[in-house]
Amino acid sequence: MAGRDTTARGLFVWMVAVFIFLYAPIVVVVIYSFNGGRNLYIWTEFSTFWYSAVFENPRVINALYVSLQAAAINVVIAVSLGVLAGLALARRKGRWTRPFLLLLLLVLFTPELVVAIGLLIWFNHIGLDQGLLRLAIGHSLFNLALVTLVVRGRAEGVGVTLEEAAADLGAPPWRAFLQVTLPVMLPAVIAGALLAFTYSFDDVIISLFVQEPGSTTLPVHILSSFKPGLRGDVAAIVVMTLGVSLIGVVLAALLLRRSGQRELGL
Repeated sequence: MAGRDTTARGLFVWMVAVFIFLYAPIVVVVIYSFNGGRNLYIWTEFSTFWYSAVFENPRVINALYVSLQAAAINVVIAVSLGVLAGLALARRKGRWTRPFLLLLLLVLFTPELVVAIGLLIWFNHIGLDQGLLRLAIGHSLFNLALVTLVVRGRAEGVGVTLEEAAADLGAPPWRAFLQVTLPVMLPAVIAGALLAFTYSFDDVIISLFVQEPGSTTLPVHILSSFKPGLRGDVAAIVVMTLGVSLIGVVLAALLLRRSGQRELGL
């Protein structure tokens, strides 16, 4: 018993150390975003000045607007194609299923720098110079694969019983999809949309490579703001971006958890 207690305490201490290592930098940024001094490295006083100053900066507002637009268009692309691809993987299995899954995993695990350079060359080759579209399409590559896998997992967990029942009652395929399949898939679709929005809103590398003049996103603006020195407004923007990301991820996790509980009848 003494040995087990010692092992349990050691594991607990190790877990605490890991959490401190992972989250201490985030906590520091949040705390110093309330630093009233101009230089973020030197604490002067507690203040919310930089949070109000952020919304008075037209460059920040414009970058935020670009990020929200690109993320929204990216969600439309990723969800529209990802839902259909996920359902096809779950409902129309064949020899093509495994190679397609490998391609999706390849998209997820390919270094983002490689993808960004490839997109830059491709966009310039086809003459796509609309900055917002370049951002949205570039972000949607990763998110399309993500939504596809999320919807596929949900579709395989639900099965085809309801869809077959709708077909037996005379519902045409399009009506069965709209009135049966899509409502059942809705938690996964919304979760995938939230994750796609979050990843697009946070993206730096692809945005940095494919952006055009006038289409600077908020993360890229944050990166460029480090050149003159780290100021409080940068920390405030980072904290607000972190808040948006956390909200999206938490909502997606809750939706997927509830859909899993419904499948188990909990």
